[in-house]
Amino acid sequence: MIEARRLQRSFAEGLIAEQVGDLWEDWMRQVDRVLEDEQIIATVYEALSKRRPKSRTRGRLGTPAEVVVRLLLLKHVRNWSFAVLEREVRANLVYREFTRVGGDKVPDAKTLGRLALALGPEVVKQMHQRVVAIARENKIAVGRKMRVDTTVVETNIHYPTDSSLLGDGVRVLTRLMKNITAIAGQVGTKLRNRARSVKLRVVEIARASRSKTDQGQQRMQKLYQKLLAATGRVVGQAKRFVSEIADGTKRSTDVMEQAALDGMKKEMETFLDRVKKVIQQTRARVLGGNTHVEGKLVSIFEPTTEIIRRGKASKPTEFGKMIKVQEAESQIIIDYEVFEKRPSDSDLLVPAIEIHQQQPGRVPDLAAGDAAFYSARGEAAAHKLGVKKVSVPNRSTKSEERKRLQKQRWFKKGQQYRTGSEGRISLLKRRHGLNRCQYKGDSGMKRWVGFGVIGDNLINMGRCLAARAKA
Repeated sequence: MIEARRLQRSFAEGLIAEQVGDLWEDWMRQVDRVLEDEQIIATVYEALSKRRPKSRTRGRLGTPAEVVVRLLLLKHVRNWSFAVLEREVRANLVYREFTRVGGDKVPDAKTLGRLALALGPEVVKQMHQRVVAIARENKIAVGRKMRVDTTVVETNIHYPTDSSLLGDGVRVLTRLMKNITAIAGQVGTKLRNRARSVKLRVVEIARASRSKTDQGQQRMQKLYQKLLAATGRVVGQAKRFVSEIADGTKRSTDVMEQAALDGMKKEMETFLDRVKKVIQQTRARVLGGNTHVEGKLVSIFEPTTEIIRRGKASKPTEFGKMIKVQEAESQIIIDYEVFEKRPSDSDLLVPAIEIHQQQPGRVPDLAAGDAAFYSARGEAAAHKLGVKKVSVPNRSTKSEERKRLQKQRWFKKGQQYRTGSEGRISLLKRRHGLNRCQYKGDSGMKRWVGFGVIGDNLINMGRCLAARAKA
């Protein structure tokens, strides 16, 4: 059964709260008040109550919605894992008070992970919008200025090579076939484990790839042919396992074990499609010389990961998802977006202004972005929406009038304001973990980015409110 809040505190918890009151960070005390908002708690309560048909009225008491939201936000504010979150809250009286756990048992890491999954991307987005609304109500983010930038959040994958992807596929398929054999027994197709030989081929290819001579490249091609042949045999064996589960050759009399077999069959079908695609693109690249295979798969575990090249010297190629970060005053991020496919930055300026008009409730006087956001059409549309000053440089202009415009004082100040986006993105990556997403899938990416953005907003709001209280 799910509750919105803890209904009663013990006498001992009151004494502890009194003793640790002066140990709170100033911003945390202000954020504690912000998170008492009824709409935020109601949003999380509704999400948790949908986990089971009768979660509102039946079953033992679960973790209250108020505690869940505070635990998850503390995790992303500090950029902790679930295991570290559990340990730190158990050991720290201030964190116990902040998260409203008090003297109760702290949920373990696995429970916290399941609770986090219940809050989907839509719920996290609603929480973010409410936090921005609170910032607007407290006149922290009025909306006179807007700056926008994009960056890449990498998915949690190793650097993709054709050989390592084939090795991953063989490893996963072999593990699934082992699990099926453990349940169904030695009936039908017998498992032949080729994982060791495939692993040796992957290691040999890695060594051979260091040589750039013609002889070394020919040797690597031969090794790839052997690796592809072995992977093809594993795929053929996995197909027979799938068909034998479907026709009842491999089965179990136990209902739960049969359900497990059906689940493994679906999982194997999913990975079979991905491994086949890896085989096709490996043949096209290594044997056919085609280095531009459309829709290339760079991970069998995160199949939607994009290859993004942004021309950075330190990291020319990144593997992940493009995100947009849009700020108003006081470094408050009023909107974020995780893109399914990488868009052109020049197409994002006008939609960003429209979103800004909806969130703070007004068109910004100044809209700033880097040169990638420039387009004559976008700048004209921004002025038409009511933006007085658009500080987006055109680096390739030959117009003397445009050059004079970009040398004006207000334009340069707009670009100085715009550079703060670079610092905000750097801080999001360093402090809140947006350099690499630790959650799985597109849904996990959106939740990871959303929680990180909310955590950063809460710190900035807390510091601003604390400074006002001292003034």
